[in-house]
Amino acid sequence: MGTTDPGDRSAFSGGRDQAKSLQKKLTKRLEELQELLYAEGRHKVLIVLQGMDAAGKDGTIRHVFDGTNPQGVKVASFKQPTTLEMAHDYLWRVHRQTPGRGEITIFNRSHYEDVLVVRVNNLVPPEVWERRYDQIVQFEKMLSDEGTTIRKFFLHISKEEQKARFEARLTEPSKNWKFSLGDLEVREQWDSYMEAYEAVLNRTSSEEAPWYVIPADRKWYRNLAISQILVETLESFDMRFPEPEEGLDQVTVV
Repeated sequence: MGTTDPGDRSAFSGGRDQAKSLQKKLTKRLEELQELLYAEGRHKVLIVLQGMDAAGKDGTIRHVFDGTNPQGVKVASFKQPTTLEMAHDYLWRVHRQTPGRGEITIFNRSHYEDVLVVRVNNLVPPEVWERRYDQIVQFEKMLSDEGTTIRKFFLHISKEEQKARFEARLTEPSKNWKFSLGDLEVREQWDSYMEAYEAVLNRTSSEEAPWYVIPADRKWYRNLAISQILVETLESFDMRFPEPEEGLDQVTVV
């Protein structure tokens, strides 16, 4: 996180209209690349979204992946572990959700909750969550070695912007369902979460699984930045559609 400003937009110098036009192009390109990824069936992509409440994880999924084929894109959300999940190690339920060849999987929250929520709320002793940083790095390296491309995004929202979004959820009836009294309890722990996120970013960003800190106070800028990174990532695969079956040029559909 460091000195990154949640309201920064320096990577894009144009106005809102230009941003809207560029976002449309990036969305279209991402749609094309995802279809190619699915058809070729060689690459696996894991996208991790983390951030404080109201940072825009759901909005990112809704806007950035608008138009992609649901057959090749899935979203996994990790909430409080079930009894079955608690009977296994903390990465068990996560590994089961990782993408197969030709797939993009988006983690809406992730295995990082086990060094965030668990740490802030003292759910396990410090010596337990402390060793998880290295375990997570090794887990992600294994996924990378087995062909998964990992991109992790921390949606960096300011405390002031979170307040504004919470207030909107309270005043707009269509958004009431998004608000929980528990959100305020988490907000009271803001400083502790920022400290925990700082540790996550410093200790688990690697060549195989880098973290990107995305200024998220402006939703359009958040979407633009993530779309650009994903398009560049998929274009780097240099993908090709599979060769068609022989004899198709002789086929007549009647």
